[in-house]
Amino acid sequence: MRLSSLLRLNIWLAALMLWASATPAAWPQSVAPLSYGVENDIFHPVTAPHGMVASVDKTATEVGVVILRQGGNAVDAAVAVGFALAVTHLQAGNLGGGGFMLLRTPAGHTTAIDFREMAPQGASRNMFIGADGNADSRLSLTSPLASGTPGTVAGLTLALSRYGSMDLAQVMRPAIRLAEKGFTVNQALAGDLAHYGRENVIHYANSRAVFFKANGQPYAVGETLRQPQLAHSLTLIARQGPRAFYHGDIAGEISAEMRRRGGLINRQDLAEYRAVERRPVVGSYRGYQIYSMPPPSSGGIHIIQILNILENIDLAKMGAGSANALQVMSEAMKYAYADRSRYLGDPDFVSVPVAALTSKAYAKSLAQRIDLNHARPSSSIRPGQLQPYESDQTTHYSVVDKNGFAVAVTYTLNTYFGSGIMAGNSGILLNNEMDDFSAKPGTPNIFGLVGGDANAIAPRKRPLSSMSPTLVVKDGKIWLVTGSPGGSHIITTVLQILVNTIDFKMNIAEATAAPRFHQQWMPDELRLEKGFSPDTLRLLREKGQHVAIKPVMGSTQSIMRLPDGTLAGASDPRTPDDLTAGY
Repeated sequence: MRLSSLLRLNIWLAALMLWASATPAAWPQSVAPLSYGVENDIFHPVTAPHGMVASVDKTATEVGVVILRQGGNAVDAAVAVGFALAVTHLQAGNLGGGGFMLLRTPAGHTTAIDFREMAPQGASRNMFIGADGNADSRLSLTSPLASGTPGTVAGLTLALSRYGSMDLAQVMRPAIRLAEKGFTVNQALAGDLAHYGRENVIHYANSRAVFFKANGQPYAVGETLRQPQLAHSLTLIARQGPRAFYHGDIAGEISAEMRRRGGLINRQDLAEYRAVERRPVVGSYRGYQIYSMPPPSSGGIHIIQILNILENIDLAKMGAGSANALQVMSEAMKYAYADRSRYLGDPDFVSVPVAALTSKAYAKSLAQRIDLNHARPSSSIRPGQLQPYESDQTTHYSVVDKNGFAVAVTYTLNTYFGSGIMAGNSGILLNNEMDDFSAKPGTPNIFGLVGGDANAIAPRKRPLSSMSPTLVVKDGKIWLVTGSPGGSHIITTVLQILVNTIDFKMNIAEATAAPRFHQQWMPDELRLEKGFSPDTLRLLREKGQHVAIKPVMGSTQSIMRLPDGTLAGASDPRTPDDLTAGY
């Protein structure tokens, strides 16, 4: 099913108006319509023969597709989308945050780019401990101390220089235009400014002046938001490259803002920041190869660990959404999150036992402990003994090009609008990622995740993350590109996309729309979205699960390659303004 021809034409014409004002040579004179999904037809994916982009924001998706149509590869499009989201999806799209990119070239080379934030040199282990001896979340979330040294600009430009085919100015031109000329505020941004913006953004004068009007009200749906300061910063980066951000005028704005407010990031922190190319975590599941993000992400390790446990169990026979399937999956999640609390951290500072945690032998030993009829209390589960086996606000987008080049990117400011602090006159919001460290080992962070000494704060250290951009390969070719925001829910959300498609044979739209669940060891609670049958909930309670119905989890943006080579994509129906489109 597709939009009516007239409606599709109107949408496409509206999109073209944005590009009409750009430099004539920058955009094709004739562009075929994008392939749009129907918003209420959530069980049928969008399909396209050549290239596809799935992101949380319609305008950013369109930017990516235009880059692909110009002949750019998936990395070119992904970098363009990343900079566009920094303009239009201010809740999480960013220049002042960080994240991860996973990519696979048409030749089959798969690599991970780590552009996670780093603790400033002035950071210390107990910097968020209050006078009462407990962790103070106000310091780690909304104070100037909450910001780590940003990595997004370094990561996107590194990816482009090594794997892209276009120059930086070319892929940044759409983002600059959107910041300069403005864009129409959508439902998601308006709602988040009205709610979360009042918690942090409104308290800082330079941030308030950009995102709130003179009457003190945030920008509303349908209004035009212009960001000339951000446009200037983007222009500097397009002309000078990452030096503008880490050594030049933007570095001056960031360090001066931190100095005025008592923050820690200084010019030396910025000058010494580096994005790092790492080897992905690799596993196998029922004949599919799984590639995901290595530490300092915990996501890849624990997705593979849980899949290894589940490989010992016939989920397909149990059936999607059944009490038995949820029982074994949630029990497997408990063991993985318990291990996360002890073993995961920045691999440049601690030795992470990757081989042990992803060992199929270790997973089999955990699978043997799962009781189909009785939930094991989380209090009785401890991180595993590994020696025998050793040998809420983020955004994700996915891109695949006509040659099979695939990119998955998850990046973030941490919570909505980060710390709310804008770096001087740069137009750039700063992250509050320092909360992702274990301020006090054994104490949960804002997402309820418990961490240990491996994730304690230290200068130049990268905080642990759950972000899990993931690629699935079948018969040597890209089969699935996926990822999600959602804090502690990211790992289990991505896991369920994989299980839904591989075990339960759902198409990517069905897999995306299916109700989700989550168990993270502590607290001992099985969180479920609405949509599971009352009988399933009753049976889970009888098995001893502490069932709790919670708000929706995650916002996946996924692309699958069908047997005939056609791309099939789906944006999450849980978010109102996202879009998957192809050509």
